[in-house]
Amino acid sequence: MPFQLRDGILHAGSTSLADIAAAVGTPVYIYSADAIAAQYATLRSAFPGARICYAVKANSNLSVLRIIKGLGAGFDIVSGGELQRVAAVGGAPESILFSGVGKSAAELSLALKLGIGCFNVESEGELERLARLAERLQRTAPVAARINPEVDAGAHPYIATGLKESKFGVPAAIAPQLCAFAADHPWLEIKGIACHIGSQIASPAPYLEALGGLLNLADELLAQGIALEYLDIGGGFGIAYRDEAPLDLAALGQAVGERMRGRRERLVIEPGRYLVASAGLLLTRVEYLKKSRAPGHRNFAVVDAAMNDLLRPSLYGAWHAVQRVQPPSAEATTAVWDLVGPICETGDFLAQGRQLAITPGDLLAIDSAGAYGMALSSNYNSRGRAAEVLVQGGRFRTIRRRERMGDLLALEWAGLED
Repeated sequence: MPFQLRDGILHAGSTSLADIAAAVGTPVYIYSADAIAAQYATLRSAFPGARICYAVKANSNLSVLRIIKGLGAGFDIVSGGELQRVAAVGGAPESILFSGVGKSAAELSLALKLGIGCFNVESEGELERLARLAERLQRTAPVAARINPEVDAGAHPYIATGLKESKFGVPAAIAPQLCAFAADHPWLEIKGIACHIGSQIASPAPYLEALGGLLNLADELLAQGIALEYLDIGGGFGIAYRDEAPLDLAALGQAVGERMRGRRERLVIEPGRYLVASAGLLLTRVEYLKKSRAPGHRNFAVVDAAMNDLLRPSLYGAWHAVQRVQPPSAEATTAVWDLVGPICETGDFLAQGRQLAITPGDLLAIDSAGAYGMALSSNYNSRGRAAEVLVQGGRFRTIRRRERMGDLLALEWAGLED
């Protein structure tokens, strides 16, 4: 575990989280570089020989991207902004896969000029646009067709991406004609086929079902004279937030390896959450306690973090463990609490129904918040976004300072001018 109690105080390695809070303030996201490296090593062991492309949308902090680049990973991006973030940390253009259903002409042009590794194409219109831009810029565009495999991975509806109701990918029935178009076009180069079936997946079975569809399509294309370089099964590898069983990566890797044995195509995976979720937490401080004195009423612990800092509980009903950072004081009140923030919304909560011994001023850690925490944050209620801190080698440093009110107003002052 990246965060452990030592003498009753929560630490990241040898660094006390209370010391970080004293230096940086709260709310603050804290990430462990060692934990990210450990998760990457587990993936590499489970999928030897696979190309690992980190899904930048999970956590796009530049320091996090630099760590992952140093481990040897490539990148899966879904916007021009993410492309520029990867470029800013020196990510090799050829290590980048560009996914996403709504790539603009400007985003496609920038990626073509930089010479990225591949475009995961998600519609006929996108492929046609990319072909026109490639010809205009005189840059060959490497492409893969992202297939919608119509596989139910059992994910929350908001993060299920492989169903026929999903906006992602193209139906398998039209994929051969898209690949044939790319193979015949002078400014397109067909590289592979891809799919992504969802997120927080706990069973190997949906992956193997999706891979079976890709293998069948690859064989069909080869019979037409179209040889592929890689098959991309996406990411979405499930972790344990509560008491759920995480995905058995070793079992999945072994099963995938057996199906890929002897084939010419290389396997590609796109992990995001798996690498960074458990490597991060959100540190918050209790402001007030509102203890009910009436039957059936709830007890509220009002903290300084809010749904604008960590949206997952409000958006998905997501569950995050909560733990104290320091031992409780003699004045601490033990009760079942809902942890809520200052935002003017009933849906502003970080956790509900947690038994804790707390008092105002206490520090609490919201666990497994390294993925889709800061990445989904906002300035709702004109709140500045939290600071981010990286713990590495027994030291910590701020990798994104807390937003100030001047940062929030800077883009609006010009609108006040007559």
